[in-house]
Amino acid sequence: MRRIGLAALTLGVVGMAVASVVPAAVGAERLSVTQTLATGLTSPWGLAFLPDGSALVSERDTGLVKRIPREGGRATVVGKVPGVRPSGEGGLLGIAVPPGPDPKAVFAYYTAARDNRVVRIDWDGTRLGRQQAIVTGIPKNTYHNGGRLLATRDALYIGTGDAGEPERSQDPRDLAGKVLRVTQDGRPYPGNPDPSSPVFTLGHRNVQGLDADRAGRVWATEFGERTADELNLLTPGGNYGWPRYEGREQDSRYVNPKVTWSPTSTASPSGMAIRGDSAYVASLRGEALWQVPVIGTRAGTPERAPLGDLGRLRTVSAAPDGSLWLITSNTDGRGSPGPEDDRVLRLTFR
Repeated sequence: MRRIGLAALTLGVVGMAVASVVPAAVGAERLSVTQTLATGLTSPWGLAFLPDGSALVSERDTGLVKRIPREGGRATVVGKVPGVRPSGEGGLLGIAVPPGPDPKAVFAYYTAARDNRVVRIDWDGTRLGRQQAIVTGIPKNTYHNGGRLLATRDALYIGTGDAGEPERSQDPRDLAGKVLRVTQDGRPYPGNPDPSSPVFTLGHRNVQGLDADRAGRVWATEFGERTADELNLLTPGGNYGWPRYEGREQDSRYVNPKVTWSPTSTASPSGMAIRGDSAYVASLRGEALWQVPVIGTRAGTPERAPLGDLGRLRTVSAAPDGSLWLITSNTDGRGSPGPEDDRVLRLTFR
């Protein structure tokens, strides 16, 4: 195991390191599953809320986008994204809806025949329509395709993976192993480290979680290889070390994570949602939802939310009503699906 600059905090058999000392998660025991919103989904991956509180969910292996009512019920198909070529971890991945009362488009990240790409899809409030590719050429592979999207008022953040070739993460000209920041038509966002490039940060292994806190700071989860999974605070032009380092290191050239989970079997973090002063991290191999205090630029000790046995967890998102929606991932080829899997669940705080 690599050296960790701060003392590791142990919780049961889980080794975790935090970058600075802040209080442990408060109120994790008050988080509970209160409703099953949808069942019978096939490899669901992304989730994005619409203004009325309903949500769009992408299915990795079918290429379908389904709408789930605000109060739950039958998931209805609103469209199929053409060009999706599911294989391994690739397929129809992240989906995002830009903020605002009347969105005219949604964004989707998917694996195509030759690359991963991001498309803008017309939305009339009921159905998906014409699509336009806005970012192409993101390297694809059976593994490490990234795929998470975060839409803000005028920007789109895109988490990519190293496509199984770690050195690509350190090449600023390559889109693999990066977080990209573009305008909503796919151009490099004004103020990017290189104005001609969509690259916002580099040195990532496989980013599948992105969310912004109340101050607009963007946080990301990242799969480790063997030593440590990571929760990172993104800074423009930051290099997060992969494949030179995994977890925390004493090397000023690279940005250290705010939290690590060791070994990687305890987490394998995918989606993330920030609500108030906590980040909620859905984990696949760890089969847990982790609550992490986030105070300004600091993060505290993760605690496992007591939700029972839900299996693999892919995505968590903060709903407009203050609840969290959580997606299971037991039909993704690595889980053990139950009779209702996969499901979307509502979590509330009491």
